[in-house]
Amino acid sequence: MVFPERFSDLPAATWPRLRALLDVPTEASETINMTIGEPRHAFPAFVGDILADNLAGFGRYPANHGTDALLDAIGGFLKRRYDLDVPNDQILALNGTREGLYNAAMALCREEKHGQPVILTPNPFYQVYAVAALSVGAEPIYVPATQETGHLPDFKSLPSEILDRTAIAYACSPANPQGAVADADYWRDLIALAEKHDFMIFADECYSEIYRESPPTGALEIAMQMGADPERVLIFHSLSKRSNLPGLRSGFCAGGAGSIARMRNLRAFAGAPLPEPLQAVAAAAWHDDDHVVENRALYHQKYNVADEVFGNIKGYNSPQAGFFLWLPVVDGEEAAVRLWQEKGVRVLPGAYLSHDANGENPGKHYIRVAMVAPKEELQRGLFLIRDCLYG
Repeated sequence: MVFPERFSDLPAATWPRLRALLDVPTEASETINMTIGEPRHAFPAFVGDILADNLAGFGRYPANHGTDALLDAIGGFLKRRYDLDVPNDQILALNGTREGLYNAAMALCREEKHGQPVILTPNPFYQVYAVAALSVGAEPIYVPATQETGHLPDFKSLPSEILDRTAIAYACSPANPQGAVADADYWRDLIALAEKHDFMIFADECYSEIYRESPPTGALEIAMQMGADPERVLIFHSLSKRSNLPGLRSGFCAGGAGSIARMRNLRAFAGAPLPEPLQAVAAAAWHDDDHVVENRALYHQKYNVADEVFGNIKGYNSPQAGFFLWLPVVDGEEAAVRLWQEKGVRVLPGAYLSHDANGENPGKHYIRVAMVAPKEELQRGLFLIRDCLYG
């Protein structure tokens, strides 16, 4: 298979690139992997029993949009968390939010908007945003999310001719990798901009339940308060981080009835709905908040460890939410190789999550560190990073 020419603009795949970079021996007797954001806390104890009770569901084709029980559970979560009343026809159960973030562009991106449509993405970014843009023939515009912009993209700074061509803007809050959180004013400004220039907002809120103190504000929450076009905002959530169930591959998107109907139609032809036994597990997970509180408490301990280790390091920003550290270094690739060779610690160069724009890569001078390991292992790894790079 030969990819279309437009895919030449896409950065190399992250993990093969990292494996090639670290294909060198290490002097360390113990290795610690702090690259991938795969939660390692215990998932809810009820998962096994619910799965066992619903095994017969593997003998049926699953509900395309999500079972009524799952959609009801998601609606209940949205009511408790954001005080939103979202009917079931405005929710689509996803086989992981990556599916939704990609297929939403396939279903909803305009074919033309003052010429070739534009899709805006933060920079650094989750690579599916760029792949989706290129797949639908849109021009991806990478909007820097740097220290100067509070590690959130400053969409308002873009020229009007770009905004007028924009069909979709991806926004991630809490942000991966920086842990920055968009407050209510940020969402109001972005939604107002989208109303003015008539584009959609795809709000990736996968890390919304891992935070320090105040729950992050939701994009759909603010859109409804503003009385924005009901089709203006789609939100995307996941059980991977909230419930430590990355292998369940369960999430959802919610938004305008028209947008969800078009996504459901695409799913009917090209999607892969979650098997019904797994939908039953997902429904139980969205119903229950106790395990989420326990999970968040474990991350609070890790935030404190990170602050203790790096609090005196110049340029260190303690994350507001999520479970990544975005640590400043001279060169991310050089730092990653040195850490691996000398200390046996694997981290991700920030440039692998970013795109070169105007001759600069906003991730070049950072490494991303995943705080998913048990506390003691995490602490060892962070001290090794500090001693190697900042000692």
